[in-house]
Amino acid sequence: MDKRKKGRRGEEKAIAFLIKKDYIILERNFYCREGELDIIARQDDYLVFVEVKMIGNYEPENLEFIVDEGKQSRLRKAAQHYLQQKGLVEETKLRFDIIALLKDGRILHLENAF
Repeated sequence: MDKRKKGRRGEEKAIAFLIKKDYIILERNFYCREGELDIIARQDDYLVFVEVKMIGNYEPENLEFIVDEGKQSRLRKAAQHYLQQKGLVEETKLRFDIIALLKDGRILHLENAF
């Protein structure tokens, strides 16, 4: 299976997981020159930008290290572009989450990751 199909399958699992947690999925794979946002969702009063990673068997306390500072910066810039494009610049409650799909089938969710 190619990397793109594997990534889409991972995102489908992440979306199903988020829906079970009462997230409302607004968009997926938002592309702009700053980068890509895997999933954009709403949870209560928060607009949530979710980065999906397919990884080995990291332990939960190490998840924050799977998205380095450079990637975080690109995600923030892409999120700002999204907010401007959608007219949501005044949006105040934003959050960046990470969903990690482990090889053993577990799904780990780190809310407010950075």
